[in-house]
Amino acid sequence: MKTLIKNGRVMDPASGLDRVCDVAIASGRIVAIGQTALDFTPDKTLDATGYVVAPGFIDLSVRLREPGHEQEGMLESELAAAVAGGVTGLVCPPDTDPVLDEPGLVEMLKFRAEKLHQARVFPLGALTRGLRGEALTEMVELTESGCVGFSQAEVPLANTQVLMRALQYASSFGYSVWLRPQEIHLGQGVAASGALATRLGLSGVPVIAETIALHTIFELVRATGARVHLCRISSAAGVALVAQAKAQGLPVTCDVSINSLHLLDTDIGYFDSRMRLNPPLRQQRDRDAIALGLANGTIDALVSDHTPVDEDAKTLPFAEAEPGATGLELLLPLACKWAHAGGSANIGLMRALAVLTSEPARVLGAALGSLASSAGQLVKGGVADICVFDPAAEWMVEPGVLRSQGKHTPFSGYQMPARVCYTLVGGQLAYPFKAVS
Repeated sequence: MKTLIKNGRVMDPASGLDRVCDVAIASGRIVAIGQTALDFTPDKTLDATGYVVAPGFIDLSVRLREPGHEQEGMLESELAAAVAGGVTGLVCPPDTDPVLDEPGLVEMLKFRAEKLHQARVFPLGALTRGLRGEALTEMVELTESGCVGFSQAEVPLANTQVLMRALQYASSFGYSVWLRPQEIHLGQGVAASGALATRLGLSGVPVIAETIALHTIFELVRATGARVHLCRISSAAGVALVAQAKAQGLPVTCDVSINSLHLLDTDIGYFDSRMRLNPPLRQQRDRDAIALGLANGTIDALVSDHTPVDEDAKTLPFAEAEPGATGLELLLPLACKWAHAGGSANIGLMRALAVLTSEPARVLGAALGSLASSAGQLVKGGVADICVFDPAAEWMVEPGVLRSQGKHTPFSGYQMPARVCYTLVGGQLAYPFKAVS
């Protein structure tokens, strides 16, 4: 299959390319950017006039809900949501049921995903068996089955000695460990500590729940040399600690969710359970620090933190509702919204695309295997994972039309910029928004 994407504004953050030109694709690879060979005869032509042609997005935090939570989401629905949002590769945490702590389970998940021919799935293996925080998993076998790193998902490790041994083991084999920094005893609340939580009578999660965990992680990284990716930083103090760690040369990276980038604890309003999220929404100073950290590179990637939740689990009193929100189809619009809101910071569309493409690809690095050399970028000879979107489009978020099985989002009714028109995965059209010539 040969495809030609014509007259689009080709933007590649990895190389800095930004110009109107054509992209030619054959056998799942990009064969030309700009001038195409005279004998190149496409089987399909996509007119991208007025659109942006970018690398497919890589989302580092997506719960697919299968196996074990099929009432909240299935591979078919969630991968369809992924390509509708321009996401061509996604990382899923191991907190499925059963937990991804055995090679057979990982292989089954990857096999099911590959048969659907939509977004690529990069599983994280469980750091400890059953996520119980006691015995380490067989990291070598899980890596061979397709895991790109190891995580405790939302289950903090209470035993620091177990975490140290895990980091020592991961370091010896060059694996990365993905941790959400949260002290287990202080992180049991349902809202961020502050005036709003006090007024509503909600149990609070203080900022020190994040910073204490970060201090511990950084000391263990110094001792072991392990590579650690910090998932969904949520506070100004946390961003400052990450900046210090990076300045000291520690091998750490981090991401932030679209929810923390755009929302505040005051958005909870009168106990709106759509705002029941992990990590909890914090105050204005935290959101401002997150936006700045994402702009200056302290924060490496922006993630959807896609967590579909069914109706029964969400329409409960705030403290009892299941945390989470659908986000795959909102990742690009909310990245563009952040770029447009930069004001004097002059963030720009290129940086907004970088935190969705080249930067998350860099976080994954060699774990991507054969894709490592071209993931998250547009390069001749590279894999043709591409998103074509209309940057001028404006639309309203209507939960009922989202492709995810989970319809709950805190952005319901919001006006959004930018909309995906085409998504190609391995050169194949996975999502057409308009008719194809």
